[in-house]
Amino acid sequence: MEDLASFDEDLSDCLYKLPTENLPLLEEAAREVADEVTRPRPVGEENVQDIQVMLKSDAHHASIRNLKSEQVSRLVKVHGIIISATPVKAKATKVCLQCRGCRSVISNIPLPPGLQGYALPRKCNTENAGRVKCPVDPYFIIPDRCVCVDFQTLRLQESPDAVPHGEMPRHLQLYCDRYLCDRVVPGNRVTIQGIYSIKKMAAAKGKGKEKAAGVGIRASYLRVVGIQVDTEGTGRGATGSVSPQEEEELRALAGTPDVYNALARSVAPSIYGSDDLKKAITCLLFGGSRKRLPDGLTRRGDINLLMLGDPGTAKSQLLKFVERCSPIGVYTSGKGSSAAGLTASVLRDPNTRGFIMEGGAMVLADGGVVCIDEFDKMREDDRVAIHEAMEQQTISIAKAGITTTLNSRCSVLAAANSVFGRWDDTKGEDNIDFMPTILSRFDMIFIIKDHHDQHRDMTLARHVMNVHLSAQTQTEGVEGEIPLATFKKYIAYARAKCGPRLSAAAAEKLKNRYVVMRSGAREHERESDKKPSIPITVRQLEAVVRIAESLAKMKLQAVAGEEEVDEALRLFQVSTLDAALSGSLSGVEGFTSQEDQEMLSRIEKQLKRRFAIGSQVSEHSIVQDFTKQKYPEHAIYKVLHLMLRRGEMQHRMQRKVLYRVK
Repeated sequence: MEDLASFDEDLSDCLYKLPTENLPLLEEAAREVADEVTRPRPVGEENVQDIQVMLKSDAHHASIRNLKSEQVSRLVKVHGIIISATPVKAKATKVCLQCRGCRSVISNIPLPPGLQGYALPRKCNTENAGRVKCPVDPYFIIPDRCVCVDFQTLRLQESPDAVPHGEMPRHLQLYCDRYLCDRVVPGNRVTIQGIYSIKKMAAAKGKGKEKAAGVGIRASYLRVVGIQVDTEGTGRGATGSVSPQEEEELRALAGTPDVYNALARSVAPSIYGSDDLKKAITCLLFGGSRKRLPDGLTRRGDINLLMLGDPGTAKSQLLKFVERCSPIGVYTSGKGSSAAGLTASVLRDPNTRGFIMEGGAMVLADGGVVCIDEFDKMREDDRVAIHEAMEQQTISIAKAGITTTLNSRCSVLAAANSVFGRWDDTKGEDNIDFMPTILSRFDMIFIIKDHHDQHRDMTLARHVMNVHLSAQTQTEGVEGEIPLATFKKYIAYARAKCGPRLSAAAAEKLKNRYVVMRSGAREHERESDKKPSIPITVRQLEAVVRIAESLAKMKLQAVAGEEEVDEALRLFQVSTLDAALSGSLSGVEGFTSQEDQEMLSRIEKQLKRRFAIGSQVSEHSIVQDFTKQKYPEHAIYKVLHLMLRRGEMQHRMQRKVLYRVK
């Protein structure tokens, strides 16, 4: 559109105001030019194919909720997320009619574009002397002699960041034809250039009869004339609005010596303490670098974080803050989330009765953060559904004849409570009711305990009272604090512009530290004050790499050095490793020592030898017998819990008796 305006401003204005009349003229002119350029053509290709003109504009896009009746039949530009797409169907552009009475044929009747429909002539105008007059509504369409084009309807939803707080996102129907079909899939973030059009509303079905739609009431839709798919990932929309002056300010902010701590202090400043947790959340917001390997596989760059702990430790408040400050944030609660709501669902289209696909929360948050509260209240089947989305960052669907893969390149921030309500240090890993497969997908696991400390309680109470009594916001009172708008813009800018990699020295240092952790060297034993070594798997090694890259991204650096690796290892140490060393993650992939694993295996073998299939025995007597053999009580309960989960045993008689199934 800008090129056309520079050539002839009046022509550009005419196309903007009357696109339906002028677009066919542009396409016909393009066809004539193609006809002249391609002469002479080979035999069998004498006819020039129809050309479709697609428009692109650099103008600022409008919001779906701001489209009003004044813009009908004009060009508009909107931004949003595709949430469903119908299969490609055929639509007639020119029809051929035949009269039932006199058999006369009318050819090449042009139909209006879009979804407006067409009313057939009520009377036959052919005059035949001496013949009976044709009846009313005599015409029928001859399908074989009609000219058709492909078309597809899409459903566009407002971007989450454009929806006012507390309101439902608005939707808009899109009509694509010819070469614009099959350009997008559900979950794509797109910018649409189109003609804002209206169509007659379908009659609503009542009980036994159809209720007529209101006279003169029309439904709006967008006839698409150009699609731009956001393929560059997160923050593209935000960086497009960054002025050169703002870019200088953001780069100056990145150059300040204490930018990492300043950013961490800006995370939920009204919440006291939890400094390491806030630093980890800052790393999650910036994320690491996504890598595409030569064989076509990708390694995720997004960081997943799990918060486990006592009630009243501000976990939900942190989740709400992350949703608000992330460029793309989706908040959901575990109890109210199903597998289809988190991933994708296949629905039946009420108009065509065909199946269409709608993306869930993790598809809509592509390029952002999904915050899942009450993670422990989710059903196990629903939790398993997000395994693929968390590690491979795709969602594969094979339902109702639809087989496809959607992108879900998002971070997951989850909060969960202990099984017993409050964290019980004596129970160890029994506080957690998660499968090892889901825990190993989290890069950092923080255990948040509500310690009883008089000095800390006094400071915390004073802080809470200040928040409630102060007329001004707490953010203004903290020195070095970054305003929320700047914080959000800086995150989007860094994610879009920066993709750091590890330096050779940092990679060597991390490799050596990884070997030390795996082998259980004395240095690590002294650090942990624990005898058994807690090895980490390659998955956790990649987690440390991602954390180091996110720390470099905060400073807009192209390379993550040794300083970033040291801080990444420290964060990993205070979160996942400390949780593992406390026995809270015993049994999780990579968090059980070899000695413990052998002991658990011995207990299980003895249990199976002494406990025949089909027999039952008191749980208390089993625990007493093994305790006499000097086995730890928590290890015995761990084996019983694993066998119950695998379905090898069942509880009976009010959970007092164990029955061997297999």
